Amino acid sequence: MSKLIEYSKEDKLAIFTLNRPEVFNAQSIQLLRELEAALKDFRSDPDLWVGIITGAGEKAFCAGADIKETLGYLKKTRGRMWAFPETLMRGMDLWKPLIAAINGLALGGGLEIALACDLRIVSEKARLGLPEVRLGIIPGGGGTQRLPRMIPWCMAAQLMFTGEPIDAQEAYRIGLVNEVVSSEQVMPRAREWAAKICASGPLAVRAAKEAMVRGSNMTLDDGIRLEDALEGFVLSSEDFIEGTSAFIEKRKPQWKGK
Repeated sequence: MSKLIEYSKEDKLAIFTLNRPEVFNAQSIQLLRELEAALKDFRSDPDLWVGIITGAGEKAFCAGADIKETLGYLKKTRGRMWAFPETLMRGMDLWKPLIAAINGLALGGGLEIALACDLRIVSEKARLGLPEVRLGIIPGGGGTQRLPRMIPWCMAAQLMFTGEPIDAQEAYRIGLVNEVVSSEQVMPRAREWAAKICASGPLAVRAAKEAMVRGSNMTLDDGIRLEDALEGFVLSSEDFIEGTSAFIEKRKPQWKGK
């Protein structure tokens, strides 16, 4: 049986490729299960610092759920949320940074995967949208919650209420993506972003992400308390000593993730 998620490791980088190009990398339950397993391995591997999620081929990052299979599964397991694979979109805490390398269509659940990532690099040919309302359902992978927290409310409402997608330049204009590049530059540029992140202290990067994610649901005062606690953690690390020593000695730090 062919793998629906191609999971590879390159030094400190993990690459997750949604591998159903014949159906625009649509999400099946098995694909989500394989993605869950790969992400949990990434989370627990101390030698991996940054992940990139992309789609096989040039036409699609992920065109959303495999409607025939997924809707049937949702109906069968209605009311039993634990029956659905644990994913980035719902239920999985992952403080290592993730980059979405969007090489084509990112619709529905595909866009929701991208929204659960921290940085988004898109092809100039990409189209992004949440068309679920046209099927009489709502985005069920965090789209209704993450999108209005990232872009202006009215733009999130436009995308969700009409179901109409937007192109790459419009996604960049409204702050939904970090950069628009040519199709052939999507993965190289994502790797460049990953390399920049890997040049920073891994524990500090993870603490910064945790502070951002958890703090977004807190009051400012509670968020600052969380920040203080996480700062105390990184100040007690070997990486903090190495980072400050390297700065004083004018050399590149040798991070250990400890």
